[in-house]
Amino acid sequence: MVKKVVGVGNAVYSFADVVTKKDYKDLVSCIGELLAENRRRALQTVNDALVRTYWNIGRHIVEFEQKGNVRASYGDKLLVRLSKDLTIAYGKGFSRSNLFMIRQFYVRFPKFQTVSGKLSWSHYTEILKSDSELEIGFYAKQCELENWSVRELKRQMKSMLFHRIALSKDKKQILDLSKNGIQLQKPEDLVKDPYIFDFLGIKDQSTCLEGELEDRIVTNIQNFLLELGRGFAFIGRQYVMQIGARQFKVDLVFYNYILKCFVLIDLKSGEIEHYDVGQMNMYLNFFKVEKSADGDNPPIGIVLGAHKDQLLMEYATQGIENNLFVSRYQLYLPNRDELQRELESLLG
Repeated sequence: MVKKVVGVGNAVYSFADVVTKKDYKDLVSCIGELLAENRRRALQTVNDALVRTYWNIGRHIVEFEQKGNVRASYGDKLLVRLSKDLTIAYGKGFSRSNLFMIRQFYVRFPKFQTVSGKLSWSHYTEILKSDSELEIGFYAKQCELENWSVRELKRQMKSMLFHRIALSKDKKQILDLSKNGIQLQKPEDLVKDPYIFDFLGIKDQSTCLEGELEDRIVTNIQNFLLELGRGFAFIGRQYVMQIGARQFKVDLVFYNYILKCFVLIDLKSGEIEHYDVGQMNMYLNFFKVEKSADGDNPPIGIVLGAHKDQLLMEYATQGIENNLFVSRYQLYLPNRDELQRELESLLG
């Protein structure tokens, strides 16, 4: 076997002498990054073309129906016939259900400028399962803001995220939420009531201890961060605070880089008590003085329990100047029909 050599001046070196292992690994890594970026761009280009094509197909179907005054009863027959003819001519991708979704895509997004290039067709097929224009607008915008995968989108829709947030707002705020998504501008914008922890796999709330709840949250931290919302970074659990001669621990500590502040969460497996609020207030005072850096906003505290007495919590939090919130969590998905009725009542 001939050993390859290279000449530098009057000297001759082996390939291994000139190129170190580190240099070669860097070369391979650089090429790999270029290939990955190129593939990502290629996929994005294909996705953009597919979304645009489907939007135009939907436009042609709707315009054909309107021109011929096709009634709803004949609309489905049109899709059945189109499905057969297009499948024969162009192959897969033109089932009746897919054509129905394509038609709905144009109906819900009649202006192509409102279609986001960040969302795949798979995102839109999930979003369009909703019958509500408000929900459709919200989930499309939120996918764009938070770069949700299709799996993450499914989970948020299943947990009724839009309804849970909308029910804490007035009519104008609900319309803004649908148009602009969740805008984190003030501490109360990041709080939900309730939070949904179905992903923890806890079946019986009555047997769940606080330690088990915390363990499962840390094990499922990615899903927990998704439930919390945008901008959260996990700092740690059982965070130790030395106050005088005593040590205290807060269950979970995060930092939100959008609001630029620490977020402290204390977990309660049962009902939240008034003294839990006082304890959290002390934690916030400590973090405000001892942990927050220059430029940080005041920390936010959330006492999170399975139950809360609304009137008791109002008295317990009254007069507190810190950003302290009391909220509930559920280990199961909410009832969609009940939330829908509440939202419709709120919208009048």
